[in-house]
Amino acid sequence: MDIARPIPKVHSTAIVDPAARIAEGVSIGPYCIVGPNVDLGTGVQLVAHVVVDGHTSVGAGTVIHPFASIGLPPQHLKYHGEPSRLIIGANTVIREHVTMHTGTAQGAMETRVGSHCFLMVGSHVAHDCVIEDHVILTNGVALGGHVHIGEYAILGGLSGVHQFVRIGKHAMVGGKTGVDSDIIPYGSVKGNRAKLVGLNIIGLKRRGFSRDDMRTLRAAYGLLFSQGGTLAERLNEVVDLYGTNAGVMDIVNFIRADSSRALCTPHAAANGNGG
Repeated sequence: MDIARPIPKVHSTAIVDPAARIAEGVSIGPYCIVGPNVDLGTGVQLVAHVVVDGHTSVGAGTVIHPFASIGLPPQHLKYHGEPSRLIIGANTVIREHVTMHTGTAQGAMETRVGSHCFLMVGSHVAHDCVIEDHVILTNGVALGGHVHIGEYAILGGLSGVHQFVRIGKHAMVGGKTGVDSDIIPYGSVKGNRAKLVGLNIIGLKRRGFSRDDMRTLRAAYGLLFSQGGTLAERLNEVVDLYGTNAGVMDIVNFIRADSSRALCTPHAAANGNGG
């Protein structure tokens, strides 16, 4: 016996190009516009007044709220119509007035947003960004091009991130913070220009990190940003003492990786290891 599959529901006022790929169970609400190169996965919901265009793929179960503009061309003076892409993972929530752009030939030709992300009202994802799973962008966050954000990071309201900046996993960015340098995994930053103020201890507790792991991370952080020797020497010492801890090595490998941006560090007189 055949099992009936849920057919897409398309409101009579929506404009959906016949070439768009619409999976089963998709709901397209009033006054939405869907372009010819769009792929909407199973159960995707466009609430109302949503524009999805460009070479854009939206993962299963993702919900996009009114007045979001998804997959339009990048804001880049060297973009000349290349078929760059935007890929959005499954079960992501995209709230009102969010904007996301496709990639550029100067990057990877692709902007990517992971699964189970939450992009709040008015946040912007520029060309060639990579946002990993479970990331939260709160209201008004603006990402420049080529930004990379690790899993479970949270960016506070109205914060802005300079192009090519890397933000490590489980990091926390305070509201109205200008981020122009790389933020280590598990780090917490705030300020007009971001300064490292410690570890994201509250976030680590919420994610179920053990007391032993947090104690080790605190010790490694304190040594890493102490005043003795060079950063390279302190990194080697951290590896010698705490190299068996996966979280510590996340930080070490992040710092050692190539980057076009400087590393966000504490103020000289405020390098505590709390959060």
